[in-house]
Amino acid sequence: MLLLAVSINSQSQTSIVRQDQQIKSMVDEVSSKNIESIVRKLVSFETRHSMSDTLSSKTGIGAARNWIRSELESYSKSSGGRLKVEFDTFTQPADGRRVAVPTVMKNVLGILPGTDPADDRIFIVSGHYDSRATDVNDSKIFAPGANDDASGTAAAMELARVMSKHKFNATIIFVAMVAEEQGLYGAANLAKRAKAEKWNVAGMITNDIIGNTYAMETGIKDNRSVRVFSEGVSAAETSEEAARRASTGAENDGKARQFARYVKEVAERYVDQLDVKLIYRRDRYLRGGDHTPFSQQGFAGIRITEMNENFERQHQTVRNENGISFGDLPDFVDYEYAQKVTRMNLAALANLALAPREPVNVGIITSGLTNRTELKWQAPQGEKPSGYYVVMRETSSPVWEKKFFVMDTKAILNYSKDNYYFGVQSVDADGHESLVVIPASVR
Repeated sequence: MLLLAVSINSQSQTSIVRQDQQIKSMVDEVSSKNIESIVRKLVSFETRHSMSDTLSSKTGIGAARNWIRSELESYSKSSGGRLKVEFDTFTQPADGRRVAVPTVMKNVLGILPGTDPADDRIFIVSGHYDSRATDVNDSKIFAPGANDDASGTAAAMELARVMSKHKFNATIIFVAMVAEEQGLYGAANLAKRAKAEKWNVAGMITNDIIGNTYAMETGIKDNRSVRVFSEGVSAAETSEEAARRASTGAENDGKARQFARYVKEVAERYVDQLDVKLIYRRDRYLRGGDHTPFSQQGFAGIRITEMNENFERQHQTVRNENGISFGDLPDFVDYEYAQKVTRMNLAALANLALAPREPVNVGIITSGLTNRTELKWQAPQGEKPSGYYVVMRETSSPVWEKKFFVMDTKAILNYSKDNYYFGVQSVDADGHESLVVIPASVR
């Protein structure tokens, strides 16, 4: 059994940076000009309200979704047809609040199938393409929605453009979601479909409001910080899982929280001048986003959002009032910042989709009292990773602080399980790591 330790500063992420050149080239290819072009095109449809016109070729939600699909289809041609583009169509019943009558709605999907038949992991990345003004039910008023959320839609589309030219072990689905503003209906439909069809959604990211760097109320300008929201305890947790969590103190180690930590570590490895802030909430205070329905179905859903929101722009009718310009217009989006956030998405998704699958049956031996920690696990079925990382952190630390490289499927560490948290992840010869698996207690 070979143990090689990598030290990690307790106040930051890994101090040793090893970049994969394929991922680095993809990160560099993400274009702020492309993101801006997509945002301005989406704004040109005047409104993308989910209840707006579906027949016009120039205005309304119908024109917007048809254009998104045609753009993704152009990326598919560049990928040799590997990117599969489709509408995810459903009828949303009237809800008595924001949907007045039953309405046909459509998410737009770009599906990049994985190349490993044994790897059924699916990673979903999205933005929502619908928009609104102050009155959430006004489907005719100009509602540009440049930052909320043409910016997130542009990120998902730019990821599809760049990543579809490459091959990954796992499947990646790029989504433009509908009806976020009406009640997360597009995401709810897709999450239910994923559950019903037994998709192995290993991680879902929604990018919602990722292009603003200035908070007018406070005067704060920040173009390097970005928030990642993640829930600690899954809404789908069983009573047995709750009892196990309570006995081991694992309230900060749910699947979404692990996914968020992974995004932080890998994004900061590849993107310069980026500080990923882990926010220990499912979403902002009393609010929700398109990752929420996926969390409710038991998937690891996280939300990526700018650090400081500008509420003079968000959900505001375009107007000038007391010398203040209101409205979500494209001239107020920081496209270099949106580029940085898109690159952050790409680094994490590419590293994950290229990595081996997670180890299975990961456990901490609890048959005796000891100040050491003994772990054991098994390789993912049909796969032999080059090795594994046993990761460790203080119970008060938000991030993993040490990594021990192991070539075996067991490890004994001179650290007590009473004082630290541990996890295990697979790694390949190129350094691509899987998500971390938290061990169960075994005898």
